[in-house]
Amino acid sequence: MPPCHQIFLLSPANSAGKRAALLLRNDGRSALARRLRSEGATLGEIYTFMSGLYFRGKLAYASAFANPPGACAGIHVIVPGLGLRSPGAVIDRDRLRAIARVPVDPDDRRYTTPLRRDAALLAEQLHAGDAAVLLGSIATPKYLEPLTEILGPRLHFPQEFIGRGDMSRGALMLRCADQRRELTYVAASPHSS
Repeated sequence: MPPCHQIFLLSPANSAGKRAALLLRNDGRSALARRLRSEGATLGEIYTFMSGLYFRGKLAYASAFANPPGACAGIHVIVPGLGLRSPGAVIDRDRLRAIARVPVDPDDRRYTTPLRRDAALLAEQLHAGDAAVLLGSIATPKYLEPLTEILGPRLHFPQEFIGRGDMSRGALMLRCADQRRELTYVAASPHSS
């Protein structure tokens, strides 16, 4: 039986990688790097630049299929050190540097405390038949462990993600969003592969 409502949890891009370094350079010339130095830019723009196809696919897919209950937002981005944020949230270069210093590690409280806090607030807005669909890696406990503890059986992931790499998942989600074809969601557990 499909969920009554569904929201999406998008895993973050690597804020300590090479593409992030391009944005954080003092002499970065791209329009995005210049805006990040001045008024800031949205998480969606920043993570799409840093991750490319994968995050763009997640954002397009979630935008196409989010069906949140009531006043709950339909898309939440996991942001190390900040918890769950809207893809439209604006951050500046200093905030991006701070995010890059927090490892996505289920044993690091700087990562898990804000994530669990925001997941608990989100859980209060979801009904028993609703689903929080994780669009991110399911091969490690870095997202599943802290989210399953809070969201329990409401946490799901696309079955089609099993055995696929990031780029393949990104392309799949872009195609599905374009074709208005939804993936199959299955309940998550900390031991999903």
